Amino acid sequence: MKFLKAIFYIFWRVWFYAWLLLSIIPIFPVLLIVTSSEKLYPAFYKIARAWAKTLIFVMGFKIELIEEVVLETEKSFMFCPNHTSMIDVFVMLAITKNPFVFVGKKELTKIPIFGFFYKRTCIIVDRSNSKSRKAVFDEARRRMSNGLDICIFPEGLVPSDESVVLSEFKNGAFRLAIEYQIPIVPITMYDCKKLFSYTFFSGSPGKLRVKIHSCIETKGLTLKDNDSLKKQTFDLIYNELVVDMQQYGNT
Repeated sequence: MKFLKAIFYIFWRVWFYAWLLLSIIPIFPVLLIVTSSEKLYPAFYKIARAWAKTLIFVMGFKIELIEEVVLETEKSFMFCPNHTSMIDVFVMLAITKNPFVFVGKKELTKIPIFGFFYKRTCIIVDRSNSKSRKAVFDEARRRMSNGLDICIFPEGLVPSDESVVLSEFKNGAFRLAIEYQIPIVPITMYDCKKLFSYTFFSGSPGKLRVKIHSCIETKGLTLKDNDSLKKQTFDLIYNELVVDMQQYGNT
């Protein structure tokens, strides 16, 4: 039985990486065009969203989305989801209709083919470099001034300790949201760690439950309110995860 499980995990993980890379090849010329100019970003986003939804389907996942709020299309938002898995990026694309830009870590640019387009479309941060972190703020401000939403995983990384429910939040997302007076949208992903963690011999197809929480407004806030805004967002997601763990045993 253990042998069959190991075979399944190997096949399933290889299938993920193979599909991730090989599915890009047929549309490579189209992607080159739609990532060549920021004016074409909405077209790229539609392709990326369809691609993400297909990837989730072929991996045997099904998203169950709970929306406490319907987001207005004419407003800008700062999305703040918890970060537990590589699949988080694809879930975010699948559940969000309006174009947004990821702030993502430099390491993902090293993935063949995927990393090339990732670098062309996301705001890349090297967290070991203070100049890079400052440049991220400048680039995010510019993108938001063009009407795009921003998605930042406020933990800054996937917690390496499997027992960690939610890592401490960084300041970046909250500083930007206050500066631009745009709402924070907390998002809780309950099942991504359980169903597709970074541990190779683990996980399975299944239901990915996601909740888009009510917005946390920033109008009238100043940078002095950064810590309280960060804590409010952290507490909301943390408590949601703890209650879910108690009810269903998810980690």
